[in-house]
Amino acid sequence: MQDIREQLAENLDVAEWNWLVPHVKRDAVVIVGKNLDLLDVGVAIASDNISSVQDWISRELIYKPSAEQLSIWNSNDSKKFNALIVQPFVLVQESDATQEDNGATSPAPV
Repeated sequence: MQDIREQLAENLDVAEWNWLVPHVKRDAVVIVGKNLDLLDVGVAIASDNISSVQDWISRELIYKPSAEQLSIWNSNDSKKFNALIVQPFVLVQESDATQEDNGATSPAPV
């Protein structure tokens, strides 16, 4: 499993919102809550750790962006996210610098 983690770590990057829009349009973006490690979530998804992923979904720690979130982010296309591609998904997590711009939103189910 360390090989998967190392491979994913190499692909962990910062992405501006406008780079993520095409992935949103194909319903591939999954938001990872700030209290989870983006790389841990990527490893769990890549290694089919269904129990962890189901737990995070049920606790709304990973979720699809809501219409309200998309509207806020569409108004700021230079907003930055930590991003990790785990086919077919693009996992994103707001960086600390942009967390206050999130607004009060309810997560949409995955």
